[in-house]
Amino acid sequence: MHNLNTYLRKTISPAPLVVFRVCFWFLMCLSLISFWQNGWIESLYLEPKFHFTFYGFSWVKPFGKYTYVLFAICALASVFVALGFKYRIAIITFFLSFTYIQFMDKTVYETPFYFITVLSFLMIFLPANAAFSIDSLRSRRSYRTIPKWCVDSIKLLFCIVFFYSGLAKLNSDWLLSAMPLKLWLINNNDLPFIGTSLSNSAWFPYALSWSIMLFELSIPFLLLYKRTRFVGFLVLVGFEVFSHALFPLGLFPLIILISAPIFFSPEWHQKALLILRAILSPIQRVLKLPTALKMTKDFHYITVIPMFVIGLFFIIQLLVPLRYMLYKGELFWTGEGYLFSWRTSLIDKTGTTTFKVVDSETGDVFNINNSDFLTERQEQQMYSQPDFILEYAHYLGDYYKASGHENVAVYADGYVSLNGRKPMPYIDTQVDLYKQKESFRHKTWILPFPDVIKGF
Repeated sequence: MHNLNTYLRKTISPAPLVVFRVCFWFLMCLSLISFWQNGWIESLYLEPKFHFTFYGFSWVKPFGKYTYVLFAICALASVFVALGFKYRIAIITFFLSFTYIQFMDKTVYETPFYFITVLSFLMIFLPANAAFSIDSLRSRRSYRTIPKWCVDSIKLLFCIVFFYSGLAKLNSDWLLSAMPLKLWLINNNDLPFIGTSLSNSAWFPYALSWSIMLFELSIPFLLLYKRTRFVGFLVLVGFEVFSHALFPLGLFPLIILISAPIFFSPEWHQKALLILRAILSPIQRVLKLPTALKMTKDFHYITVIPMFVIGLFFIIQLLVPLRYMLYKGELFWTGEGYLFSWRTSLIDKTGTTTFKVVDSETGDVFNINNSDFLTERQEQQMYSQPDFILEYAHYLGDYYKASGHENVAVYADGYVSLNGRKPMPYIDTQVDLYKQKESFRHKTWILPFPDVIKGF
């Protein structure tokens, strides 16, 4: 307790947190604008007739054309966060709007988006507007120091993401079979930098699998220690550029590269602030804000509530990725406990699932054409994810019940190939999925996986 109290009293310049706030949330604004310009709001949220939802959040739905307003609010909030204007209101608005966007359709879920969600929640309780912000200029209060744990909390989240991702790759498919990288390299044999011969070579997928695992497990420690920090950052940059060249990863490499400098010294960030001040000076002149204030005060939390919430937040982040241990069966096969666990690039699942709706009174059988109800993206994701299959089965049952068929049953027949294995039966065809309820319990209608994947 003495060591903990000593640590909690340590202070640091707010510069690292401020630079992170400005750079990360301007990136968020640009990414939301890009999402809009690419037409993904229309294709992902407005065109589908049906949306897959997260358990307990079926009430979260798109707003039709007003969904664009939601994105505009989120983008505007990100600008306010970056500028430090009405910071607390802005970051809460960003967190709520961005989380709502992610929960509107489960097919849009990706690890980078989850990282943004949990990071924005964490930032609600951090004094990221303590300096170099419109709030500090308007109130004429700019803080010289903030608690050191405020900056360390972002570092800890970064380390958790990478360490759990690397730990998950300590499995037999990844290390001993180079799966699914081997499949992806074969399907992309015209990749830049490595050429066709290298991507098709027998040893390259194994070398890449082991290198990624070692990189993800070691990069947090390389960045934490001063002597290895610069080398670690160079390795991180090279790895993210190389990974993006091999497999387009969207926003994730930029998120990592924007986040990593938080490990640099406060002196480095103070120099970075000089550059940011020159870039943002036109905004200061337009708003007629005073010049930068001399930082003479130290920031202190009035209550222990923020520390308590953040402590609970990290306990949850450490435990949630381990919840898969509570379920029976192979994690990669059932997917139970897979979401929100920082597992990336571990699975390649393909397959087919057919549905039939049976009217138990008349005996009528309706064979379902999935494309009549789902978009191509939704259909591809539904095939191999039990929660998607169950929700879609209930949607079909409700649809035919609303059409006048009172006593309906919904059956599915599916085959799934996991990481290059031959397609195997996936669903108990005798189970009426319309009678099965979604819950956190194991889904007994998923057929057992006939193989063994050893590891975490």
